[in-house]
Amino acid sequence: MQIKVSARHGQLSAASQSKITAKVSRLKRYFDRITALNVTVDLGNAELPEVEIVASAEHFHDMVSREHSGQLWRSVDGAVQKLEQQLRKHKEKIRDHKHVQSSRRS
Repeated sequence: MQIKVSARHGQLSAASQSKITAKVSRLKRYFDRITALNVTVDLGNAELPEVEIVASAEHFHDMVSREHSGQLWRSVDGAVQKLEQQLRKHKEKIRDHKHVQSSRRS
């Protein structure tokens, strides 16, 4: 799984990038077919930094979560939490679809 962290309208320190990478890498345990995670931190508004995470998975469209908050780490946590919910829901759909029994009567 590839993780790319980028910033708009500012710079992120190496320590911040590594912390974000560590938090986002947890998403692999919710859905193991994730191929890439792109994290974009928009620092245009210093009071409300916005974090966007785009997850690319095999045989499925990209999942996107956005969060903006008063602090950068709250934004990161909120975006990760939203994406966790999306991944859980998608995994349940796949699992339930495979285990549906037909109600055919002979």
